[in-house]
Amino acid sequence: MLMAFATYAQPGDIPNQEPGKCYAKCMIPDEYENQTETIVVKEATSRVEVVPAVYGTETEQVLVKAASTRIEKKPAIYTTQTERYRVGCPKGYMDGLAEGGTGTDECYRMVAIPATYKTVTETVIAKEASSRIVTKPAVYKNVTETVTVKEATTRLETVPAVYETRTVDNVLLEAASSRIEKKPVPYTTATETIVVRPASTKWVKKKADRNCLSADPNDCLVWCLVEVPQETRTITKQVMGGCDAGWTQVGAECTRSVEIPAKYGTRTERVVATPATTREVTVPAQTKTISKSVLVTPASEEVVTIPEETKTITRRVVDTPASTKKETTDAIYGEYTRRVRTGCPDGYSFASASSPSDDCIRTIEIPAEYANQTQRVVKSPATTRTIEVPQETRSVTKRVLVKPGGFTEWREVVCGSDVTTALVRQVQQALMARGYNVGAAGADNVMGRDTKAALVKFQKDNGLPVGNLDFETLKALGINR
Repeated sequence: MLMAFATYAQPGDIPNQEPGKCYAKCMIPDEYENQTETIVVKEATSRVEVVPAVYGTETEQVLVKAASTRIEKKPAIYTTQTERYRVGCPKGYMDGLAEGGTGTDECYRMVAIPATYKTVTETVIAKEASSRIVTKPAVYKNVTETVTVKEATTRLETVPAVYETRTVDNVLLEAASSRIEKKPVPYTTATETIVVRPASTKWVKKKADRNCLSADPNDCLVWCLVEVPQETRTITKQVMGGCDAGWTQVGAECTRSVEIPAKYGTRTERVVATPATTREVTVPAQTKTISKSVLVTPASEEVVTIPEETKTITRRVVDTPASTKKETTDAIYGEYTRRVRTGCPDGYSFASASSPSDDCIRTIEIPAEYANQTQRVVKSPATTRTIEVPQETRSVTKRVLVKPGGFTEWREVVCGSDVTTALVRQVQQALMARGYNVGAAGADNVMGRDTKAALVKFQKDNGLPVGNLDFETLKALGINR
């Protein structure tokens, strides 16, 4: 084993040669590591997603009945008033207010006071000439008079509005809109060859050199550097194609916009043909007939002369001459009752100030009547949004040569004569301490097949040159030489 590579070297190739030392080129295996590479199976794309139009309802107020007014009536407020009217004077009395009267409201009459007499016997005028006042009573006549009990008035009469039904054409029932049609972009299948493991070289163990002196051919190793071709793998992937005519490619989808026309129709509504009005109706006055006495000729007096009469008689002599006195009394009054309009209830007023009616009115506003008409409208039109579709990848693990192996530079190794049983025992014990199997017999001081296999495995596990018991391996085993 220690002389395995002597045939490969020329004495001039060994650096720092020293007598008594042995040198060999040891085999270092190729160092590989597994590298995971991410390959793209499907490229990143984007697709267009249709965001549908948002519809809502709008409620529109439609005039069903136009605003109008109506007249509300209440009777006026009346109070009862009693009035006195002057009829005249009692029979036999004269009116002081009449022409030639006393000028007062009293009635009067002249009352004759007879003379007082005493009896004397003489020739005397039996009856003196005298005069007497004859009272002519006032002359009255009954007059029939029409008295207004209730004044003529006017009242407002409501003429209701006239309605008609009208059909409105070309009413927008549904606004114009558009919708987005979409379909996926067609794909084609393509194949691609990828390199899993690149081309490399490796050392291949050949048969032992025929000049090897060892009975075990594994003691003398012959290695050849062999070309290892690259390893490839064919993968299949989907490749994006194009869209049909009339379609637009947006990301991974083909889209086109389809216009939806607006919808129109007719609508029937009730409208005011003639608005409500009012008209004034005249209410005639109410009267009644009363009878009363009216002075035609006021009472008066007439003086009548009476000639004297004489005779001799026992006569009575005027002791106190006759006279008159004025007697007064109250005039005669009558009463009649009438209703007098004093006003209207609160919030009401007379229909007309110049020609008030018997009713009080107020105007009440009747608001227009509306109906809610609901129609479907587009709140926001249909749109599109682009959604990014990430690429699809796959992880491929391949073995990559990190450090090529091969023969190292010349290294100093333990000469064959120095490989003693004590050294072999130390190597076996060190390998056993590190868990390597050196054979069923254990440390038997023999560099047998199992011990050599364990030593090679230790060198490979620790990245040491393989094939010889060199000093670097001894140091790794903790053996000092």
